[in-house]
Amino acid sequence: MTIKLNRENDFDVNEKRIYRLMKILNLKSVCRRRKKNYVKSTPQITAQNILNREFTADNFGEKWLTDVTEMKYGISSKAYLSAILDLGDKSIVSFVIGKSNNNDLVFKTFDIAHSQYPDAKPIFHSDRGVQYTTKAFKRKLDQAEMTQSMSRVSRCIDNGPMEAFWGMLKSEMYYLKTFNSYDELGQAVIDYIDYYNNGRYQKKLNCMTPIEYRNYLEDKVA
Repeated sequence: MTIKLNRENDFDVNEKRIYRLMKILNLKSVCRRRKKNYVKSTPQITAQNILNREFTADNFGEKWLTDVTEMKYGISSKAYLSAILDLGDKSIVSFVIGKSNNNDLVFKTFDIAHSQYPDAKPIFHSDRGVQYTTKAFKRKLDQAEMTQSMSRVSRCIDNGPMEAFWGMLKSEMYYLKTFNSYDELGQAVIDYIDYYNNGRYQKKLNCMTPIEYRNYLEDKVA
């Protein structure tokens, strides 16, 4: 909130003042809900935790994280969102929403990212979900010359920034609304990720948006 007010207005205020004013106005942040426990599966392929919780990158395309999260709409219908996050600029590189948490969902997410950034050869980190441990997915990574890395069993912190993004998306968008249809939920996801990439300032990115910060990194290299 402090970053947004300072960047979009002629202000120069600190966080303590904004916090005090928010208390007076009874404005509160939305708490995140706990993630459900990890469900074990029998993998075809596993990889070491090469990323090793080194969640920083100097440039775009060096380290990508991925995961799938569940959301609900209507009375009891479920949708699944798959996304890839870059650790250099914290942007969402690609995402796909679907009605089934299956290989097609994950493979499409990867294919979109690879087609848009064919020269990127990052460390590609995921949990040990069944889609990521298939031989077919490993072939995709090998063909793209990416290095596979996986979280340890029951160690969600090994994929911490991806989990943090899910918490952000759900607390700032999903938990605040009721979605009556799949299309309504899907559009809300599209709108939020566009806002996140292009409009949401982040203190860790020098108070820039992810895409602003990517351009900043590219200008530094040039």
